[in-house]
Parts: sequence; structure tokens; C-alpha cells
Amino acid sequence: MLGLKLTTDPRWVNIVESNIEEILTDHAWCEQKAATNAITIIANNSEHEELVTDLLALAKEEIEHFQLVHELIKKRGFVLGAERKDSYVNELYKFMMTGGSKQQRLVDRLLFSAMIEARSCERFKLLSERISDPELSKFYYDLMVSEAGHYSTFIGFARKYAEKVDVNKRWNEWLTFESEVISRYGKEETIHG
Repeated sequence: MLGLKLTTDPRWVNIVESNIEEILTDHAWCEQKAATNAITIIANNSEHEELVTDLLALAKEEIEHFQLVHELIKKRGFVLGAERKDSYVNELYKFMMTGGSKQQRLVDRLLFSAMIEARSCERFKLLSERISDPELSKFYYDLMVSEAGHYSTFIGFARKYAEKVDVNKRWNEWLTFESEVISRYGKEETIHG
């Protein structure tokens, strides 16, 4: 369904398990950034009523995920650390279209968002299957399902608003670029690291 060209090395889960506090803090901030991304898309494209409605619900869900991760951090006796830079997302951001029409830029922003959700979904699936902590296994399974829904929302709107964009062609370009980017990651206890 996701079409990712490179899967995460399962040994990444061992790195994650070496520092649960770090992965949870990084994850919390990823959820906050996902909510902010949805709000940014809304702010820049408020004329699309259906997009606004659906992305408001998505942003609310992302903030709820932030809260869930924060509750898990507190439950385990950790403290939410400072916001983390997400180099993976920053690299993807640079691949986004800067020219073209407003509609073309919207479609590319939606594909950028779908790409992040797809990789997060893949990482959450791996965590749900391989992490030794039963609570975290269930937690990441539930979030994997949600991320898959977010991926579908973004890719669906990209297809809906693609007036002069071949979405399949551009999505394949995103998949190829992302596989080059992600090949340099998977060595840190962060969601995309």
C-alpha cells in the first residue's frame, strides 16, 4: 500500500530499545510537527472546504497523539525533553516544489505529508512487531493504523487537487528520493533517525 522502496532494517528496534526516553520524546515532537503541518496546509489553502474540514480533524488527532505520548512519558517517570530537529523531514522538505502554481505547490505539499506519514507508519509497524515491551507494542500498532489513515488522506487530496500534476509520476519521484534519504538513517533512537 505505501510503496516505500527501502524498508527499515529491523535492527533499528534494538537501537530504539536502548533509549526509550529518547524515542518517546522524539516521537512526541513528531506528532506536534504533524499537527502544525496540517494547520499550515489549512492556513495556505482555506478555500478548499473539504480539505480544511478533514485536515482539522487530522490536526486534532495528531495533537491527541502528542498528548498520548506525553502521558506515556510521564507514566514511565520521564520528562518531555526539548524539541528535536528532524533531519529526515528537513531533507524531504527541500525536495518540495517551489515554483509552479499554487495548486501544484499544494499537491506537492500533500505528497510531502503523505511521504512522512508513510515512513512513520512503516516504522510504527516495525516497532509494534519487534519491540519487547508489550505496552509499547500495542501503542505503536494503534498509531500505525492511524498513520496509514493519514497517509491515505494526504494522497487522496493530492489526487483530488492535481489539475496539472501527474500525481503517480510525482509520487514515484518522491518514493525514489525518499529511499535515497532514508538509506542514511536508521542509526538513532528517533522515529526517523
